[in-house]
Amino acid sequence: MKTTALVRDEPTAPDPILFREAMSRVAAAVHIVTTDGPAGRGGTTMTAVASVTDQPPTLLVCLARQSRLNAVLKANGVFAVNTLGAGAERLADVFAGRIDIDYQDRFGQADWTTGATGAPLLGGARVAFDCVVAAIHEVGTHTIVFGEIRAVSLGDASGALLYADRAYRTL
Repeated sequence: MKTTALVRDEPTAPDPILFREAMSRVAAAVHIVTTDGPAGRGGTTMTAVASVTDQPPTLLVCLARQSRLNAVLKANGVFAVNTLGAGAERLADVFAGRIDIDYQDRFGQADWTTGATGAPLLGGARVAFDCVVAAIHEVGTHTIVFGEIRAVSLGDASGALLYADRAYRTL
C-alpha cells in the first residue's frame, strides 16, 4: 500500500488532485438532489449528502458554487434528496450530465411526485427527504446547504446504489 502524507508540518493544504483521489476511495450513497419553485426546476446527482441532527431533523448537501443547481436551489429555498437504489445507474448518469439529455428533459426519465415543499420526489427512491433551506455556508469552491426535513418518503429497502473508486457499486 502506497502511503502519502496528507498532514504536513507546514501549514499548507494537501494537493487538490491527491485529495480528490483520496475522496474517490470513500464509498458513498448516490442521490439525486432536486428543487422546484419560482427559479425553476433542477436536479443533479451527488454523493455529498450527510445527516446533521435529528432535533430538528436536518441534513446537508454540498454543491459546487458554479453548478446550475446551486443558484436555482438557493432561490427556491426548498430541495429533496432522493436516494437511489441498485439498478438506477442510468438515471444517476442522466442527472450527472453523463448522458446527453437536455437539463429540463432529465425529469422525463423517471416518475416524480411533488413533495410538501414543492420539491420533486423520485418514485422508486429508497428514501426521499423533502427539505426547506435552513442555512447556507460558502466554503472554498462549494456551498453547504442545510435542509430541515419536512417529510420523509420511504421506498423499497432492497439494494443500495453506491459510488466508490469512480464507479457505481451495489450493496
